[in-house]
Amino acid sequence: MTCGLFIANWLVLPPESTSRLGIITTKKLGNAVVRARARRLLREAFRLHQFDLKQPVDLVLVAQSRMVGKSYRDIDEAFMLMLKKTGLLLS
Repeated sequence: MTCGLFIANWLVLPPESTSRLGIITTKKLGNAVVRARARRLLREAFRLHQFDLKQPVDLVLVAQSRMVGKSYRDIDEAFMLMLKKTGLLLS
């Protein structure tokens, strides 16, 4: 699913599992500093909301160039919107 700032792919896991996150940042995104910031922001959004998921998932996020220069608030809003659209969010 494309969310504008990133692409999300997921696999629902059995209830006894724990959620995991994978992040892909390519050189098209920018230099190492830009890619590292993108990974940090996506990891933080996942960390804060991982317990709001209906069930455990393996989630892979692919950062897109539109993400460069965005604040944490923008990324968190996009992450929550993605969770709502996919039906992965509890409420």
